[in-house]
Amino acid sequence: MQLIDSRTVRVLTTILLFAAVMAFIYLARHTLIAFLFAIFFAYLIDPMVARVERRLKGKRGQAIAIIYAGLLIALAIFFLLVGPRLGQEASKLAKTLPQLYEKVATGEIVGTFGSRHGWSEETQRRTQEFLDTHRDQILGWLGEAGTRVASLAAYSWWLVLIPILAVFFLKDGKALAEGAIEALAGGRQRQFAEGVLQDIHTMLAHYLRAQIILAALSLVFYVIVLLVLHVGYAVVLGTIGGALEFVPVVGPLVAAVLIVGVALGLGYGHMVILLLLLAGWRILQDYVNSPRIMGSRVELHPLAALFGVLAGAELGGVVGVYLSIPIMATLRIVWRRWRAYDRQSIAST
Repeated sequence: MQLIDSRTVRVLTTILLFAAVMAFIYLARHTLIAFLFAIFFAYLIDPMVARVERRLKGKRGQAIAIIYAGLLIALAIFFLLVGPRLGQEASKLAKTLPQLYEKVATGEIVGTFGSRHGWSEETQRRTQEFLDTHRDQILGWLGEAGTRVASLAAYSWWLVLIPILAVFFLKDGKALAEGAIEALAGGRQRQFAEGVLQDIHTMLAHYLRAQIILAALSLVFYVIVLLVLHVGYAVVLGTIGGALEFVPVVGPLVAAVLIVGVALGLGYGHMVILLLLLAGWRILQDYVNSPRIMGSRVELHPLAALFGVLAGAELGGVVGVYLSIPIMATLRIVWRRWRAYDRQSIAST
């Protein structure tokens, strides 16, 4: 008589394997994150490489070189056209932020905004009391946000590393995947591994390209609206807003808070219009653009997405937040495929 049946052994093996994988991911998270970004970058430009490769009749190495050269030229043109203004606004905003921070700390922002919008002295006093009561908490949030943004400087060398790593994935990605499957799986396990990789491939390709489109739409909207409304630092704020569109759940909120906060600090006089436009864009982006562009490829419940964002922030900071949704979607794919594989294994025994 067996003390432990085969099903219990499979369950225990699955739990131990999952724990080992999670431990490895945590210990090697910084290296893995760099490789993940390289894979994401490869996914973004792979359609262009494939198109040029067909024209060159299978010369993939030359196709990759041509696409990289084209990207470098496009970046050079972008920075020549937009770079000077973007750099000037970013420099001025960096010098202005400490003054805006001081206005929040001292409550001066209440008097400026209240006087401009005709607030009564009682309303200004109550608002000032609220700020005084929660000053430490507000300043703590601002300081933490600044620290997290500043921490991105530590990853600046990835701007060189990621495109280099992406070359290897673009050139030999299929061979690497097939070699890993050959080494680790056989029989039904091979079918399981191939199914997981195919699902992840489809999800990542669709998700990343959809995110690029959504971020570009937000960037264009923010820049145009802020320029039309004559909000200070329109180009740099719009660029930051577009970049934050990549951060799931919290990114758009942070972008709106940043834009409104800078506008308040500068004493902007049409805050109601600005708030209405920002709120309208968020509704349009979340309930019209995103469902149409993103579709149902990721298939994550909002609670699962929020959990992924919070866990990503704890494990990898701002970078972890960027990666949270595709990682959660990948784990879901693996779990769904594993359950199907486990059911087939039970049915065959």
